[in-house]
Amino acid sequence: MARSIRLIYRNQRGRVPQNFNWDAITKRSAVLVTAAEWRAGSDPFDSTGRPVLGAADVYVTNIGPHDPEGGTGGVEFILHVNWDSPLHIQVTITVFEEIESFEVVG
Repeated sequence: MARSIRLIYRNQRGRVPQNFNWDAITKRSAVLVTAAEWRAGSDPFDSTGRPVLGAADVYVTNIGPHDPEGGTGGVEFILHVNWDSPLHIQVTITVFEEIESFEVVG
């Protein structure tokens, strides 16, 4: 069964390496990471906000799940925020079942 967690990275700009440790992830995990610009909700009692389709290009590359390395497993990725000023970014990390096989092609 897939599991997901949502994170808010505040004041992001440019090419930013990230790591998030989560015991649900090992190097054998299939992991998907998505990102979008985020804005807080208008209700001061609702801190969840929502993703928005802004003018900035926001995306994730180089997703690499890893085993525990002195702590829990997790995932490293590069967060790209192409905008002139820092933005708040919502990242969703989804981990699926372990991969079924590993093959070298070429």
